[in-house]
Amino acid sequence: MRSYARRVRLLGLDFGNKRVGLAVSDASGTLARPLRTITRTSSLDNLIRVLVDEIRDLQTDTDGLGGVVIGLPRHLDGSASEQTARVRAFADRLRSEIDLPLTFQDERLSSREAEARLALRERDWRLRKKSIDAAAAAVILQDHLDQVNSCGTFNDL
Repeated sequence: MRSYARRVRLLGLDFGNKRVGLAVSDASGTLARPLRTITRTSSLDNLIRVLVDEIRDLQTDTDGLGGVVIGLPRHLDGSASEQTARVRAFADRLRSEIDLPLTFQDERLSSREAEARLALRERDWRLRKKSIDAAAAAVILQDHLDQVNSCGTFNDL
């Protein structure tokens, strides 16, 4: 486990079978915001290429990019689910392609929280559905930022 300065911009990912939500923090590592949703249309290799390109673009921005946080699905009791293994395999594949620290954040109930937040602003569920994955990634990333800001370290797992 390595520790990193906590004041860096991070990318949050909500990995799903159909879509991947992306969120990014501000440069101070305080606030997360939805970035975009990538619809999975082909192989995992193609998705990895798209994500690597997105990560490189963020790294070249003025604020840079200091790490990646991936939501780790679990059952409500904390035990691993079928999707947990898929997310870990995805993370291992992504880790082999990027030169940034990568960590996991518990994502239990993140989609429900994102849905509730979106429902406050948008009544039409069809419009909410288009942004739910990026909103869930923002919830995951915000949970991580809050945890990091309370203890002061980014744990590369």
